[in-house]
Formats: sequence, structure tokens, C-alpha cells
Amino acid sequence: MLEEFKEEEIVNKVGGRFKLSSLIQKRIVALNRGARPLVEMQTKNHMEIVVKEIMEDKIYLDQSGEVAINDDGSPLEELEYDDAGPTLEDLV
Repeated sequence: MLEEFKEEEIVNKVGGRFKLSSLIQKRIVALNRGARPLVEMQTKNHMEIVVKEIMEDKIYLDQSGEVAINDDGSPLEELEYDDAGPTLEDLV
């Protein structure tokens, strides 16, 4: 189990357990489709990558419930992450 899940900090940072779950799921889908990680890590474990991205304020859920990226850590420059590789229809 990742250490970050033992504390409430990551839950509070995102705004609740349901938002955290949604953010993790959506970001892992993006990584699986070819999106580049926003943090430097030696692991290929997508869960560890996403948790580090959250803890470093690299990603968050915007008001529409989509993953948004902070380029410099500030929410002023929201970028929706739409270019995450092929869509599910492209893979069929």
C-alpha cells in the first residue's frame, strides 16, 4: 500500500475520497493511452506516478470533473488533458 493513502492529506488535497478516486482513475487511463508523466520517477507503476503528481500539485479535477494540469503548480493556468493518445474507438 502506498504511504500516501495511510494519511488524510491526499484526500483533503483533492477534496474527498470520491474525487480522489475519480482523479486517479482518469489520470491512469490517460497514462495508459500514452500521456507522459508529469513527474520524474524510476517506476513504471502508474498508481505511484499519479499519487506523486497529486502530491506535487501537478494535476487536479476541474469544475467539470475532468483532469486538469498545473504547468507551474498554480491553478491559474488550467489545461484540460485531452491529448492522451488514441481514443477507445481508435483501439477497436
